[in-house]
Amino acid sequence: MKKWTLALLLLAALWCASASAEVVISEVMAQNGTYQNGHAYDWVELYNNGPKAVDLSGWYLSDSKFDLTRWSFPKGTKLDKGAYLLVYCTGDSTLSKGKNKTFYADFKISAKGETLYLSDDQGSPVQTLKLPRQYGCVSYGLSADGTAYGFFETATPGKKNQGPVLPGRLDEPALFPAGGMYDAAVTVTASGAEGAVLRYTLDGETPTEKSPVFPKEGLTVKKTAPLRVKAFAEGLVSSPAAGATYLIGEDLHTPVVCLISDDKYLFNKTTGALVKGNGSVPNYEKELEYPAHIEYFDETGARLISQTGTFTAAGHSARQNTQRSIAIYARSAYGPDEFAFNPFPHRDYAGYHSLLLRAANSDAFFCRLRDVVGTALAEGEDLLYQDALCIQVYINGRYWGHYNLREKINKYMVAQWEGVTDEDEIDRIDVISRTGTERFTSNGSGEDWVALADFCKKNDLNKGDNLTYVTDRLDVDSLFTHAAYQIILGNKDFTNVRLYRVPGGKWKYLLFDVEACFNSVGKTPLEYYIKPVKGKIQGFRHEPLNALLQVPEMKAKFLTRVAEIMEKHFAWPDQRAIFDAWEAAIGAILPRHIERWKNLTMEKWDLNIRSARYYARVRPLKVPQLLKTAMKLTDKEVETYFGAVLDMLNRTNASD
Repeated sequence: MKKWTLALLLLAALWCASASAEVVISEVMAQNGTYQNGHAYDWVELYNNGPKAVDLSGWYLSDSKFDLTRWSFPKGTKLDKGAYLLVYCTGDSTLSKGKNKTFYADFKISAKGETLYLSDDQGSPVQTLKLPRQYGCVSYGLSADGTAYGFFETATPGKKNQGPVLPGRLDEPALFPAGGMYDAAVTVTASGAEGAVLRYTLDGETPTEKSPVFPKEGLTVKKTAPLRVKAFAEGLVSSPAAGATYLIGEDLHTPVVCLISDDKYLFNKTTGALVKGNGSVPNYEKELEYPAHIEYFDETGARLISQTGTFTAAGHSARQNTQRSIAIYARSAYGPDEFAFNPFPHRDYAGYHSLLLRAANSDAFFCRLRDVVGTALAEGEDLLYQDALCIQVYINGRYWGHYNLREKINKYMVAQWEGVTDEDEIDRIDVISRTGTERFTSNGSGEDWVALADFCKKNDLNKGDNLTYVTDRLDVDSLFTHAAYQIILGNKDFTNVRLYRVPGGKWKYLLFDVEACFNSVGKTPLEYYIKPVKGKIQGFRHEPLNALLQVPEMKAKFLTRVAEIMEKHFAWPDQRAIFDAWEAAIGAILPRHIERWKNLTMEKWDLNIRSARYYARVRPLKVPQLLKTAMKLTDKEVETYFGAVLDMLNRTNASD
């Protein structure tokens, strides 16, 4: 402890002029894990300990001794006496500087340790604060008496600092054996720092100083339960909570994802992310992101990941269902910034920043496999889609049923597919989540896409350089392939259209959420895809496709592409192999899932599966005629483009 005290004194010596300054840096968070609106920015808190308000107009905050004027407060910024002010350090130069008591600087704070500089409007130093290496979700700040800096057990952004300043944090305890699948009761031992007291819970809650002390002889876990263990010691910040789910006597047929988190994050009516709650806006619509311990066990029971990250409720209208989709994220504030494993059959990536646990109960007519089968049919076509795996989920040791593990659609998914590795370029990837009349983006900007769609609406692509203008900006192969799949699959949820663009690249399409396919031989969604260029926009921008179809060579290219995809992927033996694999995987676990959720029967599921298989087999045979009607094709054109593939499909798809 003497070593820690000496370190604090040395750090205090580096605190320049703060004892006499009216405005001081009172608290810093360099690895924030509290998410708001999808962000967890680093932050710096200033406090005015003087007798009067201070005008901060033109004052500077920086993390570089070579550029003390890196970021300045906007004109009119005042800090009242006894008041606090937050500066979020975003690293994003496109954000405004902010106002009132919340501001946004364009640099980030290094968790490895660095120096912060506060200067007045003349550029004269007011305070220099050297930060040691920082801990995730732990703030560093000034003691209540203003004499020393250290770490706090609890961060208090924008409020008075609480508790003593501490020199460091305890390490996370180690558990043995690891969480996983066991045939019978298992005795678990835990180890931590010398002198620390280990406390535990078996209900998912984070241990506190009031939780039971972990037995020195070990703890016997007799039934499936989530174990969390945390270390406490006087004079140090408590450790992160270790977590492990012990699955005792479970009959599992698939890989398993286990989540451990506090009730206040999961199901509390006021704050829980997975419930509707009491407010006018459902909790599950608020994009609440909270910490959770995340484990993945493969079908053999091998544990491939065990780390703390975060989770949110996911999906759109399906959030209203009782069993909700859940997105999980690897976050550096809690542990590794990647899930260092690859569970998917058609990907060769080393890891993932995020994953989606997709509840399949919104699958049209409760097949639970339409989406995964439909998107899997795009394998090998250079069209980005979410790979999938049948899994089961446990939350705090409670069985949560069948899910389909999917890649999470975001800038990282696009970057992996496109081979983009530079972090700055990844940040500049444009991802559009909806392509209707408004500009919906999940990353970057959609303005160029809207402008391109408007160009196609207003200009004849047969004239001048108009076609070149479009093809220089839009990957036509991607567009035609995407439209072909939507039409062949018969996806009635026609608004599910997403695009992306990497820096310096063209706009491309992404195939996702086709769970409303395989249930009709009718014209839908052709009436939304094939329509007048200046027709009403319904759910997505149809103008690029239809403007291109007015160009003879592009029309021929599109029809040829549809025929190629039908021939390569929609012969029934090829589809049946994918159906069979998914039906077997889901069928093995569905009885237990039904017992958990009681929203389906095996008889109904079997009937729904047979219906989906029927439409998957028969609809491709109808597509040429549907296109003939929608595009006003001649009999000769139908024969030219679809004659051979129809002959083949009539042989392969005639019966199951």
